Amino acid sequence: MPAVTVENPLTLPRVAAPADAAPRPVLAVTTAPSGFEGEGFPVRRAFAGINYKYLDPFIMMDQMGEVEYAPGEPKGTPWHPHRGFETVTYIIDGVFDHQDSNGGGGTITNGDTQWMTAGSGLLHIEAPPESLVVSGGLFHGLQLWVNLPASDKMMAPRYQDIRGGQVQLLTSPDGGALFRVIAGELDGHNGPGVTHTPITMVHATLRPGAEVTLPWREDFNGLAYVLAGRGTVGADRRPVHMGQTAVFGDGGSLTVRADEKQDGHTPDLEVVLLGGRPIREPMAHYGPFVMNTQAELRQAFEDFQAGRLGTIPAVHGMGE
Repeated sequence: MPAVTVENPLTLPRVAAPADAAPRPVLAVTTAPSGFEGEGFPVRRAFAGINYKYLDPFIMMDQMGEVEYAPGEPKGTPWHPHRGFETVTYIIDGVFDHQDSNGGGGTITNGDTQWMTAGSGLLHIEAPPESLVVSGGLFHGLQLWVNLPASDKMMAPRYQDIRGGQVQLLTSPDGGALFRVIAGELDGHNGPGVTHTPITMVHATLRPGAEVTLPWREDFNGLAYVLAGRGTVGADRRPVHMGQTAVFGDGGSLTVRADEKQDGHTPDLEVVLLGGRPIREPMAHYGPFVMNTQAELRQAFEDFQAGRLGTIPAVHGMGE
C-alpha cells in the first residue's frame, strides 16, 4: 500500500487551505469494531457508534482486510440485492471481481474503484477471482455506502469502472503528502467519480512528520478514517491510529499530521478523507435496502422476493 503513487510528488499540483480558512474542530474519535462480512472476510466497521447526523450522506464504510490469505482462503459475498443508495468499492491491494444483474461489472485491483448506483434495485456479487483463491495473497480495500435523496432512489442503476490511473493526484506544498481524489473535488481539482449526492473522497498518504491543512467545503461534513499508521487530527493534534475515525465540526479547513515514528508494518500514515452535503431526509435502513419510509422498505423486500430487482444471469463466471 498504496497502489497508485508517484516517484516525485513535487511534479504534481499542490493544494493548501488559505490562511483565513476557519479550522474544523475534532468533535470525536471513534474506534472501529471488527467483524465479518459475506462469506467470512474480515472487516472493520469504520462508522460504528457515530451519530448519523455527522455521517449524512454516508451510511456505512467497511475496511476489508488488510489480510494475507493462504491458498483456498479468499472469500467474497454471494448474490444479494441493493436498492436506494450507491456502493463504492476501492481496492488498495489484491483483486476483486464484480457482476450485477444490470450488466455492470468487471475486475478491480490495486487502486481501482467500482462505483455501483443501485437506485431502483439490482442484484450483485463480489468475489475474489479463481486465481487468487488458488494462490492466496494480500487483500485490502474499502466499501463505502452513499445515500441517495428521495428524488433519486428509484433511478435506473448505473455502474462506473474507475481505474487507479484515472484518479486526480495532488500533493502538499512541501511534497510530504500525496492525495488521490477518487470523487468530488479538492481545491478545484476533480476526481473521476460521478456522484448523484455531492461528495468528496480522497485517499491521502502522509510521510512521517508531514502535516497538511486542506481546504474543505463548508457545506460538506468532514470525516477522516485511518487505514494504516498513526498521527493526529485537528489544530489541537488529537491522536489517531489505524482503525479510527475522526469526526470534524464546521469550518473551511481540516488538518491531518503523521507521527514522526510509524508502525513497523507501514512506513506512512494512510487516511481516507470524506465529505458530503447532508441530505437531511428521513432514512429507513434495513440490510441491503436504504429508503425513506418503512413502507418503502417493505416494498423493496416484496419487489426482491418477486424477482423485480433482477435475476442472476444464467451464464456467469462468479458464484457458480
